[in-house]
Amino acid sequence: MAIVSDGGRCVSADIAAGVPPAASLFHSLADETRLRIVQRLARGEARVVDLTAELGLAQSTVSKHLACLRGCDLVDYRAEGRQSFYSLTRPELMDLLASAEQLLAATGHAVTLRPAQVGESGS
Repeated sequence: MAIVSDGGRCVSADIAAGVPPAASLFHSLADETRLRIVQRLARGEARVVDLTAELGLAQSTVSKHLACLRGCDLVDYRAEGRQSFYSLTRPELMDLLASAEQLLAATGHAVTLRPAQVGESGS
């Protein structure tokens, strides 16, 4: 066990080593615009122009947030001619969002973070 400087809590070195990547992951999802992009990409791939039109955002804003999501390996793109099609890279992200929905519902702050799946009632 090692004492970490923030708060003097006692944590193992393995846990302390995992905090920066975890913090980066949660930071990438802590922004409303990035969550909206993730929600949209959960329905299928999209170009920047599609995202700007659907989300009502500037191209530079969408590109900046896609870069953040790419930096955490949550989003990637494929080139087709001069166009880039963005998509989610980790299906586990939908599991994380489902868990977040359950946690928020349990704390009285119900939200929908994932697109409805076929057969879901939306209740």
